Amino acid sequence: MRQIVYKKLKERTDQFVARGLVRTKESKEKIGGEDEVFIGDIRDPATIGQAVQGIDALVILTSAVPQMKPGFDPSKGGRPEFYFDEGAYPEQVDWIGQKNQIDAAKAAGVKQIVLVGSMGGTNINHPLNSIGNANILVWKRKAEQYLADSGIPYTIIRAGGLQDKEGGIRELLVGKDDELLETETRTIARADVAEVCVQALQLEEAKFKALDLASKPEGTGTPTEDFKALFAQVTTRF
Repeated sequence: MRQIVYKKLKERTDQFVARGLVRTKESKEKIGGEDEVFIGDIRDPATIGQAVQGIDALVILTSAVPQMKPGFDPSKGGRPEFYFDEGAYPEQVDWIGQKNQIDAAKAAGVKQIVLVGSMGGTNINHPLNSIGNANILVWKRKAEQYLADSGIPYTIIRAGGLQDKEGGIRELLVGKDDELLETETRTIARADVAEVCVQALQLEEAKFKALDLASKPEGTGTPTEDFKALFAQVTTRF
């Protein structure tokens, strides 16, 4: 997702001057490695100040990533077990790390923050919370609330199940309070989430709003092109 958003911003030179923040030299090279890609650790506020200096808007796409415990054999049935690396639990990455980014951006005078999270946060018993017993959606929700309370114009995008598929060819759906999870349309292409992030930076209708985001299956409905109308459907602030 990070790469797609960065690429979309880089392509629109008439609208944006893109800047990136990654954790490692390898990630910098993967994303393109230009001078405007900074290396920092969102868990350490001292390392991210330079990256946000002078920016107008921030898109937060960071998330803790679970690792599969070795030894899982799918042929034997059952479910794989997951864990998080020490220091890289959702509490440190999705809560403290995102809070640090919001604080740094606010100190730098940022005018808007777009935050990408996940659907499912209304349900404490959601299966994602049991991964590594780390309550990932609980910590994501805490960061979302912190952003909503920050006073900075924001757009919180709670995406459905992410798919590596072509963007721009499906009808996008917005919802609230995880209602979309009760339907058959619970997934969305990463490229479509990235486009919604970029559109949110340009449209007043996107500000001070939180939305669930999914899409109709390819070939049904009409591919979404009017993002102003999409955001106008959203009335929820959180």
